[in-house]
Amino acid sequence: MTKYVDSSYFKKLLDLSPEDVCKRASCRYEADTKKYVFIVWGREYAIYPETSIIEQVQDSAYQPHEYFYLFIIYYLLYVTNNAISEVWISEKDMPGGTTFFRGPHVIPTYLITEVYQNNVQLFKKSCEKLGGTIINQADAAFVFNITPKIPIAVLYWEGDEDFPPEAKLLFDKSITLHLTLDIIFSLAIEICTRIEKNIQL
Repeated sequence: MTKYVDSSYFKKLLDLSPEDVCKRASCRYEADTKKYVFIVWGREYAIYPETSIIEQVQDSAYQPHEYFYLFIIYYLLYVTNNAISEVWISEKDMPGGTTFFRGPHVIPTYLITEVYQNNVQLFKKSCEKLGGTIINQADAAFVFNITPKIPIAVLYWEGDEDFPPEAKLLFDKSITLHLTLDIIFSLAIEICTRIEKNIQL
């Protein structure tokens, strides 16, 4: 069983039609091995509902945060047919976001700023390496297509004598049609962690 992913999620996935899941989530189902194969943020993952396992298909030195696997299976279960809105919002703009995204649920963008400090060029190189598309915001900003329906923008501001460097995540407004706030938080942790770790890869 995959750590941090309750077996009930896999049981729910077993009850769904693979055809429906694949249509909504843009993944594929391999009946012979009884697994879903899903590309998330440029990497393939295999999801085995019967054995409660999620794993990367390719060998990689980088291992995602465990919460990322929770995002993956939740997405397969509940992603809707709604299209991207092309409207960016912060986590505080989401219904209930002001209350939820604080204390232990503050998005850990400090992981990014502590590593990159004022080196905006290094931040750009790392984001390009992770498949980001540059957009004209902040001192540097990139959009990552986590899935076809979940684009995330990461913004970065260089610090000065008065203010430290700052990073921020923006989300397509449609994200709340697919994910609950706790799952969005799980995804945000992986985004911050992967950008932080990428400096060392």
